[in-house]
Amino acid sequence: MIGGEKILASRKGAAEGPPSLPPKADPPRAEKRLRAKLYNSTSMVSSNQKLDIRERIHFYFEDIETPLGRAVDFCIIGLVIIASVIFVFETYEAPPFSRQTLELAETIIMSIFVAEYLLRLWVSDQKKRHFFSIYSLIDLLAILPFLFVSFHLQILQVFRIFRILRLVRYFQVTHLFAKSTGEDIFLAVRLFFTFFCITFISSGFLFYVEHPLNGAEFKTFFDAFYFSIVALTTVGFGDIAPITQWGRVITIIMILSGAILIPWQLSGLIKRLVRPA
Repeated sequence: MIGGEKILASRKGAAEGPPSLPPKADPPRAEKRLRAKLYNSTSMVSSNQKLDIRERIHFYFEDIETPLGRAVDFCIIGLVIIASVIFVFETYEAPPFSRQTLELAETIIMSIFVAEYLLRLWVSDQKKRHFFSIYSLIDLLAILPFLFVSFHLQILQVFRIFRILRLVRYFQVTHLFAKSTGEDIFLAVRLFFTFFCITFISSGFLFYVEHPLNGAEFKTFFDAFYFSIVALTTVGFGDIAPITQWGRVITIIMILSGAILIPWQLSGLIKRLVRPA
């Protein structure tokens, strides 16, 4: 009986023919995209090559994960700090050779900043929105004195103070310092940076408006910086004081800015420190 069933099954299988193979599946979408990319890369025209370069430049301007992206950020940060230090040193009396060396270094750094500004504008998909963004406006203010240096406009030299503000983009929560350090350290560093920016920018403005009329007290940038620290910390020694109306206005704005921004950021740091684990 069992042998008969086997014979019937074998005959049934022979009648049906060999088992059919499953239909060939289409390649996955990712594979299709890869094939299309490889095909396009072999027949890429010059306009597409330029587009590819734009995408790469834009990526490395925003990237903080790859070594090259971090290197770009750290290079810009270093150049901003050097340019700000040069601005401070130029308020002191120096030999002609030292002053020429500082001017040459500043020219090189500012040329790099101009190229960076133009590249950021070029790789942006929404150029109008990028142009009016806060970071782009800060970059533009920082390079304006260099762009119009041949016009010898003294008023534009004031904008050199805003070079230090170029570091603001790197103190975002999602950017370089936030990724490289813990959140507690990042908030503390950002608080110090806010305090330093207020005093640095105020000192620059005070030096420009007070030095021509009150050069005995505001002789160098350090004198203005000393006054800003004393005023902002409410110590008030009284050994240095602005005598011009603009100097007093700048002092008022500096104190009000510190009274608003510093406690606001300090509260965020305190909340982070006292938060239960």
